[in-house]
Amino acid sequence: MDIVPFLSMVFMVISCIVGFAIPVILFVYFRKKKRADIAPFFIGVIVFIFFVTVLESSVHRIVFGLPFGEIIKNNVILYALYGGLMAAIFEETGRLIAFGLILRKNNDKSINACMYGAGHGGIEAASVLGLTMIGSLALSVSINSGLISTILDNVGGNDLTQLKDTVNTLTMSPPYIFLLGIVERIFAVILQISLSVLVWSSVRGKRYLFALALLIHFVADTLIVILNGFHVPLIYVEIIFGVVSIIVALFSRKIYVEES
Repeated sequence: MDIVPFLSMVFMVISCIVGFAIPVILFVYFRKKKRADIAPFFIGVIVFIFFVTVLESSVHRIVFGLPFGEIIKNNVILYALYGGLMAAIFEETGRLIAFGLILRKNNDKSINACMYGAGHGGIEAASVLGLTMIGSLALSVSINSGLISTILDNVGGNDLTQLKDTVNTLTMSPPYIFLLGIVERIFAVILQISLSVLVWSSVRGKRYLFALALLIHFVADTLIVILNGFHVPLIYVEIIFGVVSIIVALFSRKIYVEES
């Protein structure tokens, strides 16, 4: 069986460190340099954990356990539309509740919208990039030490298929692929902060911006899933995602300046 290149594992370590460093860097920057309040950051963290990893994940388990759940999972377009819609609804609703109820006394300070986005996007980076790389590293060690055969023998069904696909990805992908996650998370954080500004501004009076945030989130997530589903080279996916994130950021910055 092929092994995972040493350079790939080095890049996994780097990506893992960056994943956990992103929320720390964002917190320090907005707190020390921009004088943002502390509460919005941690509310962003809590809202992401509750609305995404608890509520949204629970809905996924229910939906995919139903007869039409398999149809959704096996169709790239349907899966992308469903995933994009759920992500938009749960994350933007979480933002709306955070700014509209929990952080009402912090809304007069515009930088707190960015601080909330830093918490929301930062914890996402830690989980999506940091924790994922830990799992990939652990599996890579198993592959290179020859233990993967024993693991595969004790797994069956869809889990076996997914594990084999993961093993193939780890052993066959060029090392630089494991650094692209850093680029993707940077763009994702930019988008998360931008969407936070839009929802914050909607709570302050521009109601249409909440609907716009929902639409942007839905389109961005759906587009990425479709591109990945049709096996568009990852580097092109990241370029497209980067362009979308920057366009949204420029628009959000305009709103931010108007509200400040």
